[in-house]
Amino acid sequence: MHTAIISPHGHWTRQLAPPAHRNPGSRSGRRDGRRERVFPDQEGAMVEGSGFSLFDTESIKGFDAAKVERDPVCDRNKRPRIAKVEPDEVKPGDKVVISGENFGTKECFHTVTFSSASKTPVDFKFVSDSAIEATVPDAKAGMSFIIIVAGGGSAQSKPLLIKSK
Repeated sequence: MHTAIISPHGHWTRQLAPPAHRNPGSRSGRRDGRRERVFPDQEGAMVEGSGFSLFDTESIKGFDAAKVERDPVCDRNKRPRIAKVEPDEVKPGDKVVISGENFGTKECFHTVTFSSASKTPVDFKFVSDSAIEATVPDAKAGMSFIIIVAGGGSAQSKPLLIKSK
């Protein structure tokens, strides 16, 4: 357990709680070992159970209105869905159009991945809430799924055929 100490300037700091044999809200500063009562509003007072103090943290000092305005608001309730991928037969380097719904906004859309090249970054262009253009990465030939990740979750396409170069 932690306690808070009030500094001479009125700031709170965190400190480990006193051992169990000490009386909470008291401190022993006397040579004869007797305890002297300290009240929470006194300078240097320990306040029991305050845990981590939130004073002097950036979130309480205020906010930057411009930063709040720039932060995206992503709707996490609308799960993305891929309806189709065109064309359904491609080669590495070809462009595909991923159509569907609930892809969100450009700021909330995260990634496009091909299952046959899952560790390869994919170049993509966010077109709209229902369309993404992506470039097929160097992947082994065969069937592959496209996985997208948006603010509302992820979605997987039906398989498409990746041909060799």
